[in-house]
Amino acid sequence: MGNSALIVIDMINTYDHPDAELLVPSVRTALPHLTRLIDRARTEGVPVIYANDNFGQWRSHHGEIIEKTLAGKNAELVEPLLPDDDSLFVVKARHSIFYETPLSYLLAELAVDHVVLCGQVTEQCVLYSALDAHIRHLRVTVPKDAVAHIHGDLAEAALRMMERNMGATVLDTDDVSF
Repeated sequence: MGNSALIVIDMINTYDHPDAELLVPSVRTALPHLTRLIDRARTEGVPVIYANDNFGQWRSHHGEIIEKTLAGKNAELVEPLLPDDDSLFVVKARHSIFYETPLSYLLAELAVDHVVLCGQVTEQCVLYSALDAHIRHLRVTVPKDAVAHIHGDLAEAALRMMERNMGATVLDTDDVSF
């Protein structure tokens, strides 16, 4: 057994995009599980890493990204999940949390060999991040109730793919072991 990290994917979000209307109900359902998982990771001393889109604002830093989302119409979906002073933040530009980011280096520095992926969108960023974690020989856990989707059928297929093709452990939040 090595070290674990909780990676919160794209939850610092403006919800100002074409699929937001389909995504928001799933986020509302996942939110209590996400907050419980983040709180538990913090209590257990597990690094919490936010990997988040920058909304095409390349001069932004994480503080500006957070400010922009809190000014949006769905700030109540962001506020409970805000990074604390111990959280780490990686800005990403594409679907995978690893693509062109320093995340691999950061995980190596923390001696992490197990990532717990939560956030959004199950059938996009979570799926591609799980694949990239798998090819980096990291153990992957995905709490299925702490990920949000746009399309439920695609999310179910994505979770099955992560489990079958990538060896990910897919389970409920309460069953996650760090």
